[in-house]
Amino acid sequence: MSAMRWARVRLPAQILAIFFCAAAIPQANSEVAIGNEHSTWREYGGGPSQVQYSSLDQVNRDNVHDLEVAWVYDSGDVDSEEREYHAKRRLHHTPIVLGDLIYGVSPALRVFALNAATGELAWEREPTLAPGEKSLGGVFIRGLMQWQGRRILYTAGHYLYALDAATGEPVSGFGESGRVDLREGLGRPVDSVGISATSPGVVFEDLVIMGSSLSESLPAAPGDVRAFDVHTGELRWSFHTIPHPGEYGHETWPEDAWTYSGGANAWSGMSLDRERGIVFFGTGSASDDFYGANRHGDNLFANSVVALDARTGKREWHFQVVRHDAWDRDLPAPPVLATVNRDGEPVDAVIQVTKSGHVFVLDRDSGQSLFPLEEVPVEPSTLPGEQLAKTQRLPKLPAPFSRQVFDETTITDRSPEATANVREQLKEITIGGQFIPPSTRAQAVFPGFDGGAEWGGPAFDPETSLLYVNANEMPWLLKLEERQPLPAGAHASQAYQLLCSSCHGDDRQGTGEFPSLVGLDERMDWEGFTDVLMSGRGRMPAFSAWFDWKGRDAMAAYLLHGQDGPIETALGADSPLFLRYRIAGYPLFTDHEGYPAVKPPWGTLSAINMDTGEYAWQIPLGQYPELVAQGLDDTGSQNYGGPVVTAGGLVFIAATLFDRKIRAFDKASGKLLWEHELPAAGVATPAVYQADGRQFIVIAAGGGKFGGKQSGKYVAFALPEKD
Repeated sequence: MSAMRWARVRLPAQILAIFFCAAAIPQANSEVAIGNEHSTWREYGGGPSQVQYSSLDQVNRDNVHDLEVAWVYDSGDVDSEEREYHAKRRLHHTPIVLGDLIYGVSPALRVFALNAATGELAWEREPTLAPGEKSLGGVFIRGLMQWQGRRILYTAGHYLYALDAATGEPVSGFGESGRVDLREGLGRPVDSVGISATSPGVVFEDLVIMGSSLSESLPAAPGDVRAFDVHTGELRWSFHTIPHPGEYGHETWPEDAWTYSGGANAWSGMSLDRERGIVFFGTGSASDDFYGANRHGDNLFANSVVALDARTGKREWHFQVVRHDAWDRDLPAPPVLATVNRDGEPVDAVIQVTKSGHVFVLDRDSGQSLFPLEEVPVEPSTLPGEQLAKTQRLPKLPAPFSRQVFDETTITDRSPEATANVREQLKEITIGGQFIPPSTRAQAVFPGFDGGAEWGGPAFDPETSLLYVNANEMPWLLKLEERQPLPAGAHASQAYQLLCSSCHGDDRQGTGEFPSLVGLDERMDWEGFTDVLMSGRGRMPAFSAWFDWKGRDAMAAYLLHGQDGPIETALGADSPLFLRYRIAGYPLFTDHEGYPAVKPPWGTLSAINMDTGEYAWQIPLGQYPELVAQGLDDTGSQNYGGPVVTAGGLVFIAATLFDRKIRAFDKASGKLLWEHELPAAGVATPAVYQADGRQFIVIAAGGGKFGGKQSGKYVAFALPEKD
């Protein structure tokens, strides 16, 4: 079956599309656009430096109120905008622009090209499936990569694909039929590796440099950062984020940890200094996120900013932000490459925002902090086998952009009933600041597992040295529970409770970000389910280490048809994959009506001067429409996606979950200048570009986060056309 789809293009357009596309795409090497990289949106983050800045100023403070919808493209894949939330339909994408075409993906990972001025479809392509494959299992991708304006590179499931940018045809010489299997080359059996890539990598010369998204519990693949030949797909180099024997950092793990540990992966994206030939990335925590009895030591290069020679993969320097992470403090966004002022001199810097609400500003050549640091003591763990680091380091400047302590003064005052409810809950919850050792008693993690900062990352204005970062101010609850090894002869229901219930719930109804498994047989067949079970998908690990084929089939019978039979397999307590403690779930800490347990603001947007570390302003970001009706209009809200700053004096951001708006703020003061309600929440970062003499701001309005309204639409805004 051909994957090319032309259903939305009339016959004459079919004939002309290839000629139009070929003419529209610049054929020069991508390096020639470096000096003018901020005038368009050729790469994720607006360019290799990830500054999310546009030098366009046609839309400015004086006329932004005149913005109107220029075009809407519905990429499809959402059966009903009010349908039940399902993880694989998320749309978090920021498109890229090459010549007269804008490229994006649909919720089901179809790549498409549109006329950038009109939104008219030029071509679209389904990811290629091998014989016998029914789906790829990828949850979402946040961006595409491109090489010399001629090749589109992207991930779907566990594959890296290459397409011709003019036609959408697979590049036949790249890997096998235009794709490379990312499970290969990791030193683990291919059928036991669950891997995808939700954020794009970077392209340098003839290399595609990639991170990965992995399971956050064991078994998990290692987080190797790898470079592939852009022409052939051949693996050119690998950097082991869990070091092998003889490699730097191996001594920060148990001797054989590289054979079984996973994670420490660069899931949030990368930045590239083309002149220096250095690639920068931040990594996540090692698996398991919350209990590290099988990974004693600081665990380099987990939770680290790492600089590599982009041609060879050789380590230049690293800076570990969290030692032996037990709080899921992944580095959630690509490092930003900016030039700041120190003592009157320009200094090239690397800026890394964190889930805990901190900003680390590092020298780009040495990795040394440009602001003073302090060592914060950490109490020892009370859990058997766990050995937390004795101290963690935090920057003294800038001050955190999210609150750091949950105490009596931060309890919600939304209503007397809400205050009383939270106070009652606190009788069973530990509260305090950062780095409270996880235990079997619930604790408030504040900022929560989703920040602080998140994957949208900040925007940096080279004109003013201001960094714009949006943040969540939502507490989550962390509680560990003890578990027993799965005995031989155990039934599938026991295996479910041991391995699956912390994410999908004891009753299989789902928990927040993780989907319900009730009625799973209506969404998946036997073959599709067993493939996901054994190979993994997104944050779900591959369970091939736990189940043989009999166990696999027993789990399928239980979860698809309710038949609870023996699994006839076991994983003993002596296995490094078995951990005595696991997280009991991922609940938000809310009051009795589902609102955050803390006082507002529940989401913010901050402007921070990177020369001085001082704040220019901070404002609440987002609203709950039902609370606005009650007079509470400055609460802020949870937000996912990032800002863009422009030479027109504006900061554009959507991101807010509940009011579904995109907004424009005065970048100097934080004053709201314009807003527009989207078809669904813009859980993405906008792109800014120019086409046919008009400046456009485009946002993917996918929604779907925490069960919200969904859409497959991209909405582009521009000033009215002149007569």
